[in-house]
Amino acid sequence: MSDISTVQEPEVTVPPRISEWKRFRRIFFQRKLVTFGLVVLVILVLVAIFAPLIAPSDPYKNEMSQSLQDPSWNHLLGTDNLGRDTLSRLIYGARTALYVGFGTVLVSAVIGMILGLLAGYLGGVVNGIIMRVMDALMGFPMLVLALLLAAVLGGGLQNVVIALAIATLPGYVRLMCAETMSVKENEYILAQRAIGAKGFRTMMKHVLPNAFQPSLVLITTMLGNVILAEAGLSFIGIGIQPPGVAWGSMAADGYRSLASHPLLSFSPSIAIMIVVFAFNMVGDGLRDALDPKLRGTL
Repeated sequence: MSDISTVQEPEVTVPPRISEWKRFRRIFFQRKLVTFGLVVLVILVLVAIFAPLIAPSDPYKNEMSQSLQDPSWNHLLGTDNLGRDTLSRLIYGARTALYVGFGTVLVSAVIGMILGLLAGYLGGVVNGIIMRVMDALMGFPMLVLALLLAAVLGGGLQNVVIALAIATLPGYVRLMCAETMSVKENEYILAQRAIGAKGFRTMMKHVLPNAFQPSLVLITTMLGNVILAEAGLSFIGIGIQPPGVAWGSMAADGYRSLASHPLLSFSPSIAIMIVVFAFNMVGDGLRDALDPKLRGTL
């Protein structure tokens, strides 16, 4: 009886499946600057929420007898020309920065993504009208357009949000339009059309989720740009009006006493710099974590 030789096939080991959340977390936190930016933003939000509990004094109370005091235990960052505590105003300025930032981005992102989705999916005349309007708005730099609109509408928190929302609208529209035009050519979208699915359902359920990721990165980055733009408007006196507290107006008030009391201008300027840097770092981290080219790496 002849021996039958059997060839044993080598075992194929399948690597363990890595969840998308773990992949995202590993890529997002692999850079220390991104972690630093996230920590800064968490602290900023907590400071804004608990400002009445953290602020050592009333930021709106004028005490002319305490005008332009140097830093001390009673006033850690000194006082301004009206005797108001600089640290308290810096803490309350975080509320204004977040309100303007998130309010502006919420309005411009929602409207911009809707218009971009309609322009990219419907095409034709709708695309032509929407994109030509956006091209007209992009004829002005963002800060110049915001300055023009704020001057026409007048100062104040609400008008600043409206002016900045209109000025930042074209970026969202163009990005969402480009992503929509790319996504709608995929086979699953063509299959939806073939079976007679309604256009609105296809846009909201299939096109929007697959075209949203680049807009999320833009939203995060734009938050820092909006806060910086609001500070610029407040610095020249068109943004947040007294008695409102804004870092830009604080820097402008301190500029008049820059030689003798530099902290009055440096402290809000440093706060603006750190917050804008933090938003940009978090935006870069989101871009890396959501980039399809990096999904296969940890």
